[in-house]
Amino acid sequence: MSQELSGKVAAITGAASGIGLECARTFLTAGARVVLIDYAEDRLKEICAELGANAIPVVVNLTDPKSVSGMMPEILQKAGKLDIFHANAGSYVGGEVINGDPDAWDRMLNLNINAVFRGIHSVLPHMVERKSGDIIVTSSVAGFTPVVWEPIYTASKHAIQAFVHTLRRQVSKHGIRVGEVAPGPVVTALLKDWPKAKLDDALAAGSLMEPTEVAAAVLFMLTRPRNVVIRDIVILPQGLDL
Repeated sequence: MSQELSGKVAAITGAASGIGLECARTFLTAGARVVLIDYAEDRLKEICAELGANAIPVVVNLTDPKSVSGMMPEILQKAGKLDIFHANAGSYVGGEVINGDPDAWDRMLNLNINAVFRGIHSVLPHMVERKSGDIIVTSSVAGFTPVVWEPIYTASKHAIQAFVHTLRRQVSKHGIRVGEVAPGPVVTALLKDWPKAKLDDALAAGSLMEPTEVAAAVLFMLTRPRNVVIRDIVILPQGLDL
């Protein structure tokens, strides 16, 4: 069994499903203790019971600033330190702007952008004090290539790209690495609004990936020597044509 993260404590948002859950499993296998952060309390506790004693549940509503402000103190209370913070939680809205729901856009933008900013802000003082840490953000290929059928989502990921690369330059002097993983379409709950025919066609064409592929890439980022930063890692299914 790989023990590349032995002795490390990692925290992952949106950890009750999809990419977050697969990253939690991968980090645990690599020897880390993992704090799984999510709003789905019952699901979170059930998952942590299955994953074992090194899986630690922390219930946070990432769209509630008061809830986010209590996140880091609870991590430290339960785990004692934090080496890795993976800001993974996000949501998706696609479709034509003319037919869109601005209230749905606001909810998505709050989670995809503001919650990422607040979450990272809350863990930085601890990492700066320790002069070490890794911050990974789940972005998207949409942060590199404007995707015509998802303009609001694309805009949110372009914002994340700008934040990740400016933050990285600010905190490198403290021994903190910052990078982002940018997958193409992944089979997760974010695709729940895809028509079944589109989903079936995408699977048949090889234009979707599994969350395990993303988790493997994140582990690669985290296990490079400390003098190496994987700034961006873009993962695309072979059949995707943007």
